Amino acid sequence: MNETDNHVFAPSGALTIARVGSTQRDIDALPDPLTIDLSSVERIDTVGAWMVHRTVRDRGAKLVGASSEVGKLLDQVAEADRPNEIVPPKKIGAVGELGEWAIQFGQTFVGLLGFFGATLMGFASVISRPKRFRFNAVVQQFDVVGVRALGIIGLMSFLIGIVVGQQGAVQLQQFGAEVYTINLIGRITVRELGPLMTAIMVAGRSGSAFAAQIGTMKITEEVDAMRTIGVSPIEALVVPRVFAAIVTMPLLAFWAMLTAIIGGGIFCWLGLGIPPLTYIQRMAEVVPASDLWVGLIKAPVFGFIIALAGCFQGMLVANDSEQVGLKTTAAVVQSIFLVIVLDAVFAVFFSSIGWL
Repeated sequence: MNETDNHVFAPSGALTIARVGSTQRDIDALPDPLTIDLSSVERIDTVGAWMVHRTVRDRGAKLVGASSEVGKLLDQVAEADRPNEIVPPKKIGAVGELGEWAIQFGQTFVGLLGFFGATLMGFASVISRPKRFRFNAVVQQFDVVGVRALGIIGLMSFLIGIVVGQQGAVQLQQFGAEVYTINLIGRITVRELGPLMTAIMVAGRSGSAFAAQIGTMKITEEVDAMRTIGVSPIEALVVPRVFAAIVTMPLLAFWAMLTAIIGGGIFCWLGLGIPPLTYIQRMAEVVPASDLWVGLIKAPVFGFIIALAGCFQGMLVANDSEQVGLKTTAAVVQSIFLVIVLDAVFAVFFSSIGWL
């Protein structure tokens, strides 16, 4: 570097990031007015150009001797040196948040309704052309939704039966009516808790898996590849999962009812001294066949809704890995919400037709 008496800074060679520290110290050591002569500079990078531009901007230095290539880079750096306007976030009141929630709810409902129609069309296409039915995929989903869920659903229902029996007995003992604990266990597990708790477990276990699997396929563009080769993603991905959920949910619900009754029976035997034979006879007397039919009718509908919501949220995943987690969570929340709403609708419906 050459420094003269008239405050000229003339770097030579390469003005790059490797020399930015020493170069900056040399510039700071020179008083104003300052002239920067770049005629001897052979190579310059963005960091060197920024240092020169900043000196010209802050100290009013004069720039001479820059070649055309160096001048272009300096112009680009100067063009990029503009303050960004930071827009403060809009403050949304309670009414605005409620409005946004209502709009989002409406959009989700419309989208889910459209996806429901597309799924029905997919089933119609498979029924009209049975060769397009993917038997292997359905069997795999039977294993995922049904077989692998037997253990956790059985354990959960067994414990629920014990809890219902214990809590019911505590209250009924005040009136000397412990024997009616059997009525409570039988009717509430067969009619309500069996299918409902099974649906919640399947929603958290299989509904989330459906959303994550399809969402990952969306990110890796496998869904787009299916469309490119003429394969319908609804028929290949959605129909097998929905069909498997519809078929396996009644079986899982019946398994949940059975294990809950067994759990309640063990409590009645050990806690209340009711013999198992008496428990079984009393259960057959107090639980009508209509309760079993109510639980088994609910189960496939719950399975359909869970699979539909999981696949729908999976299809909404965009090209962002974060979306997989968000849509998986949304699938579980949406499934459980719809299951509880449908359970309330079923309760009103069956009461209206006399299946109390």
